[in-house]
Amino acid sequence: MYYANFLSSPEGYFHTVICNAEEFRNTTVNHDLHFISWDNPPKQHPHFLIIDDFQRMVDSNAPFARKFGRNVSALDKIDSELLGCNADGFVPGGWFSTQGNANVTVPDYNLKNITTLRPGPGAERLKRLITGLISAEDFHAKQCT
Repeated sequence: MYYANFLSSPEGYFHTVICNAEEFRNTTVNHDLHFISWDNPPKQHPHFLIIDDFQRMVDSNAPFARKFGRNVSALDKIDSELLGCNADGFVPGGWFSTQGNANVTVPDYNLKNITTLRPGPGAERLKRLITGLISAEDFHAKQCT
């Protein structure tokens, strides 16, 4: 009920539930894994991310980012440089085959081994982020109390 009148209730709801469940308390990391560009001091809404934010997004090691406008070239750059597909294509992987063409836009594909997982450069960035978070001197002070 507390979150019923919040503008973005999902941003705090799950954290509250987890921190108030005895079995999950102190198993959390105080980070939402998002790259977000705010004003300083922060206002109610973050900046819309643009192509000029791309390198800061990548350097943050965060696997998610927000907020994007419509038809933003930064999204095309994420698709091509980080995900390895064009804006209308599928992300290639061991579980999915397009007979050598990752940029198909029609459902002409073959499912392969759906349990195949081959971590790439994004997994290394995520590892750096998580390692840094849990290695921080104030890590335990930022957990649920």
